[in-house]
Amino acid sequence: MTALIYLDYAATTPVHPRVLQTILPYFSEEFGNPSSIHRYGQAAEAAVETARETVASVLNCRPEEVIFTSCGSEADNLALRGVMLAARADGRRRLLTSHAEHHAVSKTAQHLEAHFGVSVGWLPVDEYGRVTPEILRSALTEETALVSVMLANNEIGTINPIPDLAAIAREHGALVHTDAVQAAAYLDVDVQALGVDLLALGGHKFYGPKGVGALYVRQGTPLLPQISGGGQEGGRRAGTHNVPYIVGFAEALRLAKEERQARIEHVRPLRDYLIGRVLESIPDVRLTGHPTQRLPNHASFVFHEVDGNLLLQLLDAAGFACSSGSACKTGQPEPSEVLLALGLSRSWALGSLRVTLGMYSTAEHVEAFLKVLPGLVEKARRLSTLEG
Repeated sequence: MTALIYLDYAATTPVHPRVLQTILPYFSEEFGNPSSIHRYGQAAEAAVETARETVASVLNCRPEEVIFTSCGSEADNLALRGVMLAARADGRRRLLTSHAEHHAVSKTAQHLEAHFGVSVGWLPVDEYGRVTPEILRSALTEETALVSVMLANNEIGTINPIPDLAAIAREHGALVHTDAVQAAAYLDVDVQALGVDLLALGGHKFYGPKGVGALYVRQGTPLLPQISGGGQEGGRRAGTHNVPYIVGFAEALRLAKEERQARIEHVRPLRDYLIGRVLESIPDVRLTGHPTQRLPNHASFVFHEVDGNLLLQLLDAAGFACSSGSACKTGQPEPSEVLLALGLSRSWALGSLRVTLGMYSTAEHVEAFLKVLPGLVEKARRLSTLEG
């Protein structure tokens, strides 16, 4: 059954109508290659550079500090690989991150350690999934080249104190990268206020198209390119520019900033109501992530002795699209690394549920969801016990 009510805006968002209208001409009318010298190419190049200026204005940085990528994961990969491989020349091989990061960061860190001689320090997180200033300060050494901590957690919604962490890292001469892919829809991504050297974005998280992202790289930051070829993006990321998506990305990011407060005022009351009702109406449930320092559209829970994937299937059959922290869609599920990092046991961590709201969420959607959820959790718990 096709899901009728979408409650998975953290996974992806529909393209904003104004973004779609901005994109369309670049598929058929302004279709030139930005690397071409003729007027078709000049028009395409102008579109890309105008988009770069728009992104830079939102990030409060120079246009030349913006690198367009294919997605947020590529932006994260370029940040970690580019900085750490460049830092080897100076003998600094230490990377600090945590198991609460998106896999685009944590898996990349593991790969760098396994194959490129990078030493990874895994920062513990508190019960809410935050890297605290005290934790970071105790882990920094003179060999630390890069600290990578996400601005807001995609799975549990927790917001990290990035400006405080960046200030501490600078005291030790370390660069700071933050994965802001999930955060940009609702949080300020002013890189000067955040104090970061690198920041990753993905367009489809804030009503832009899939298949496009960006990486902010502070001027002077050593970065070894990971894709070589035609020399696009100042030689830092080769490949023909995806002009329609880059234009759409910039417009979506501009709208995210312009409409931020209105969007927050729409989703936060719905989220707070949803969280309160779930905690009141269902036994053996916990809210995951920080109770207040979290994304305004984000609710996440764990249910004791429940198979999270089974619960998702039951919800989908009832007409609701949500998500879980489980590591696989089929077969034997494994607990999320993020939930285990919070100190949750397997019997709790397997029963995760993420409910994320967006522009098109309504009070009626939330009420309909709350009406069916307690019964489906009870059913999933019963079935999980039988299968166990």
